[in-house]
Amino acid sequence: MKKIIATLLFAGLILSCDSGTVNYRNPYLPNYPVDLFINLSLPQYSNLNFPGNYVVDYSQGVRGIVIYNTGTGYTAFDVACPNQELTSCSTMNIVGTNAICPCDDAEYSLFTGIAGGKDYPMKPYRVLVSGSSLNIRN
Repeated sequence: MKKIIATLLFAGLILSCDSGTVNYRNPYLPNYPVDLFINLSLPQYSNLNFPGNYVVDYSQGVRGIVIYNTGTGYTAFDVACPNQELTSCSTMNIVGTNAICPCDDAEYSLFTGIAGGKDYPMKPYRVLVSGSSLNIRN
């Protein structure tokens, strides 16, 4: 009996370990590898040093990545509309603290990536902060 309980506890521990990647399943968006390095000392990223500001980098992700300074940290999301097929209108526009999908006018929060009443949130990326640099990856 003790062996069974120990085996179940060990199996639960192994299955609950995090692989270190963001698991995001959305049928509309492919899962491209992302490893973006941002040096906050460079002029093109300087406004990320202040809360409420954002930068969009179009070099990686499905349609690009928006990095937002929340005031307590950073969030990073793909700018592809998460509830639309990839079409000419499925790149979101950033307006204030929201990302707006021009296909259906859905507004997603840059704090959470969520839009009310939608099936899928914005595709999130992990933000690792090290001194004056950010590493965005999935």
